[in-house]
Amino acid sequence: MTILFNILVFLHVVGAAMIVGYWIATMRQPTVHPRQRDGAFLQLLTGVAMMGLLPLMPDAHPNYAKLGIKFVIAIVVAVLAVIGARKVKNGQPVSTGLAHGVGGLALINVAIATLWN
Repeated sequence: MTILFNILVFLHVVGAAMIVGYWIATMRQPTVHPRQRDGAFLQLLTGVAMMGLLPLMPDAHPNYAKLGIKFVIAIVVAVLAVIGARKVKNGQPVSTGLAHGVGGLALINVAIATLWN
């Protein structure tokens, strides 16, 4: 179980890197890259899988309030990323607020994960 959980954590971090990395890369001309949408879905899937495995982990003491807040933020990031990716696909401009919402909220989620004990 521990190996599976660690693989999920790795993939979860990769998803965050996809979102935040593209956000930083396009900071001068904010947009939403389709890989940010993929990273958001990767984070959602691995996050839900990890939440499901937590009760099976030895010595796990999950903070469900923290996980719930992270889950809500992840859903918002995914919705914003889908909206932005659709706009890019259709050739429509992506607002600065939408682009920064995707990256900024993902970064807030990383901060919650690392700083909230």
